[in-house]
Amino acid sequence: MMHEPDPAHRVARWLAAFDGALSRHDIPAATALFADECYWRDFISFTWNIATQEGREAIGRMLAASLARVRPGSWRIEGAAKSSGGIAEAWFTFETAIARGKGYLRLKGDECWTLLTVMRELKGFEEKRGETRALGTQHGVVTNRRSWLEAKTQEESELGYRTQPYCIIVGGGQGGMGLGARLKCLGVPTLIVDKLERPGDAWRRRYKSLCLHDPVWYDHMPYLPFPDHWPVFTPKDKMGDWLEMYAKVMELNYWPSSECKKAVYDERAREWTVMVDRKGTTVSLQAKHLILATGMSGVPHTPDFPGKARFRGVQHHSSQHPGGDGFAGKKCVVIGSNNSAHDICADLWECGADVTMIQRSPTLVVRSETLIELSIGRLYSEAALRAGITTEIADLTVAATPYRILHQLQIPIWQKIRQKDADYYDRLSASGFMLTFGEDESGLSMMYHRRGSGYYIDVGASELIVTGRIKLRSRVGVAEIGESSVILSDGIELPADLIVYATGYGSMNGWAAQLISREVADKVGRCWGLGSATNQDPGPWEGELRNMWKPTRQEALWFHGGNLAQSRHYSLYLALQLKARMEGIPTPVYAMGEVHHAG
Repeated sequence: MMHEPDPAHRVARWLAAFDGALSRHDIPAATALFADECYWRDFISFTWNIATQEGREAIGRMLAASLARVRPGSWRIEGAAKSSGGIAEAWFTFETAIARGKGYLRLKGDECWTLLTVMRELKGFEEKRGETRALGTQHGVVTNRRSWLEAKTQEESELGYRTQPYCIIVGGGQGGMGLGARLKCLGVPTLIVDKLERPGDAWRRRYKSLCLHDPVWYDHMPYLPFPDHWPVFTPKDKMGDWLEMYAKVMELNYWPSSECKKAVYDERAREWTVMVDRKGTTVSLQAKHLILATGMSGVPHTPDFPGKARFRGVQHHSSQHPGGDGFAGKKCVVIGSNNSAHDICADLWECGADVTMIQRSPTLVVRSETLIELSIGRLYSEAALRAGITTEIADLTVAATPYRILHQLQIPIWQKIRQKDADYYDRLSASGFMLTFGEDESGLSMMYHRRGSGYYIDVGASELIVTGRIKLRSRVGVAEIGESSVILSDGIELPADLIVYATGYGSMNGWAAQLISREVADKVGRCWGLGSATNQDPGPWEGELRNMWKPTRQEALWFHGGNLAQSRHYSLYLALQLKARMEGIPTPVYAMGEVHHAG
C-alpha cells in the first residue's frame, strides 16, 4: 500500500525553499515554487491591502513591488500538518520587517496551490494583554492620586472638544463597536457616533421575533466571546443588551443620540471635518480617518411604484418595521422574499394578521438546522471546538480559500443539502415558491459574497408558506399601489392595510453620498461583491469584496461591515492599517482596486 509523503516534511521543505528564495530576492525561484494554478491571498502583510494574486505572473509582480520593503523571514510550520488526496496543508508563522504574521499553505505535490498570509501584530505596537497587560493601579502612597474612574471621565469629557480623535466611526452597531474595541486596544484615539439613544437600540427597535439566524459560535465579538450558556440563536433584545454591555466594558468612547450630518475632507490638511448633531447641539469634530460602519448594506431601497403616494394605510421599508402588534385582523402585504420578508411575514402572522408575501424573483432557502450540520458547523460549533478549532482558526480557515475557487468547494456541500432536504424543497416548490441555489448552484455563501441578498435561512416561515398560513403570490410584479390595495402585474388586486417593502438596500457608498458628496461616492465606487458577473454582481472580476476593510480611492475613507463573523475577523486588519498610519509607518498600497461601478 502506497503512503503519501509526510505532510509536515513537505510543508517544512517548501517553506524553507520559499524563505531562501525571498531572502536572496530571487523572484523567479520563489514563483517557481507555485503550481500552474495558484493563488496568494494577502491581508496587509505584503500589500497593505486585502488582495489576491492569481497565477505566477501576478505573484511575481507583487513580490517585485514589495519584497525589498517587506523583508519577510522566519517561515515556520505551526502545529500539525495534514494530507488528503495528495494535498498537504498546514499553518505557519512568519515575520516581516515591521510585523508578525500567520498563514496557511496548501501544496499540490511539491508546489503551492493556495497561500494565505495575514498580519497579526505590528512590532513595537502590540496590544497590552496577557503578560503585558496594564497593572491597573499604582501601588504605594501617591499624592493627588487620580483614580481609574476619574481618568476615564476626563477622557470622555475632553474627546471631541479639547482633544480630537484620530478616527471617527459612523455607526455604533456590532461592527462599529468591534472595530472601536480593536482600536482602543491598539491605543488609537477613536470616537464612535450613533444616532440612536442607547447602544444596541438598532436591535431593540425591530420586530419582537427577530433573532440572529447564524449560530452563537459564529457570532462572537472581538475580545469578549459570548458565555458558554448563551443560546444558539440570540434574540434581538438580548443582543441589544450585550452590545450595551460591550460598549461599557470595553470602555469605548461612544456618543449615542449623535447623528453625523456632514463630513468634508481637506486634501491639504489631510483631515476630516465631521459635523455631528449631539443631542440637539452641533459639534464640529476633526479626525484623520473616517470609517463608515453602517453594516454591509447601504441606504434602504424602496421602489417608487406608481400610486404609492395615494396609499391610505401604513407603508414602510422593512428596516423601519417595528413589529406586528396592532395589525391583528388587518390585511398585510410584504413585497419581497428574502430573510427580512420571511421574518416579517411570520411576525405578522403570529400577531394575527392576514399576510401575503409577494415573490418577484427566486430565493435561496435553507433550513437552519441543515445549514449548521453540513456547512457552518464544520468550523463553528461545539464539535469544532472539541476538535481544537478555535474561533480564530475557524476565521482564518475561511480566509484561506480564495474566492476564485470557493464556489467549486461549495457546490458539493449544497448538493448534499438538497439531497438531505429533498422532501422539504419539493413541498416548498409545490406551494408555488420559486427556489434558486445560485446561478452555478454554489449556494448561500457565494450568493452572500456576490450580492449580499437573495436568501432565507429558514427558522419557521417556510412551513407557514407551505401550509398557506402565509399567502404567497409568486411570478408576479407590482403594477401599482391603490388607495387601499396592491395591484399586481397579473391584474390581481390585494386589499392592504399595511405594505412592507422588504426590497433590500443600495451599496454602502450610498452613505458616502449622503454624508460627504455624490462625487466622493462615485470616486470610491460600489461596495461589496466580487465581480463574478452573476446576478447583481457585475464584472470584471475583483477577487475580493469591493472597498471593504481596505484603502479606497478616497484617501482616509474606509468601509467596515458584514456579518458578525466578518466584522470580528476583518476589524483586526482595518485596525492595524489605521494604527500603522497613526504611528507614521509607511503603508504603500499594492493593487488598489479599480472603480468600475459607481453604485
